[in-house]
Amino acid sequence: MPENTYPDAIDPSAVGTYPAGVKTGGGYVWDEVLEYRVWCHPERGAPDHHDGNDYFEAFATYADALAFSRDTVGGDEPVALILQREHINEKEPGVYEHVTQERLTEWPAEFLARPKRTDRTIPDFLSPSAPPNRLDVIRGLAR
Repeated sequence: MPENTYPDAIDPSAVGTYPAGVKTGGGYVWDEVLEYRVWCHPERGAPDHHDGNDYFEAFATYADALAFSRDTVGGDEPVALILQREHINEKEPGVYEHVTQERLTEWPAEFLARPKRTDRTIPDFLSPSAPPNRLDVIRGLAR
């Protein structure tokens, strides 16, 4: 997905207000983009704003986050902070459970190439008649 097609944050006025300590990756599906984050590392040359601790700068758009990342020594590639209203937990390889508890998690922005979760995404993924590669459901490739 080209970087200019990543969705903007759902509520730009809330960008920067979300907690730093969230899950990373996982869950297979996404509901909303809350913000894009660029993590900065003083030990790698980022400005030291927090007594040597890593920190992030938050943005409403991927394009702004990417520009900041490219211009900041010690800055990572942007990640997306997403809201998962529901998600899929893989308890062990190939053993999945439908979790209906909301959570925030950081994802590589490329994962946003997957379609947003619909009411059918998780049930179709867990269905006995799911395609042999269940990820085709998540990727929007299954019928």
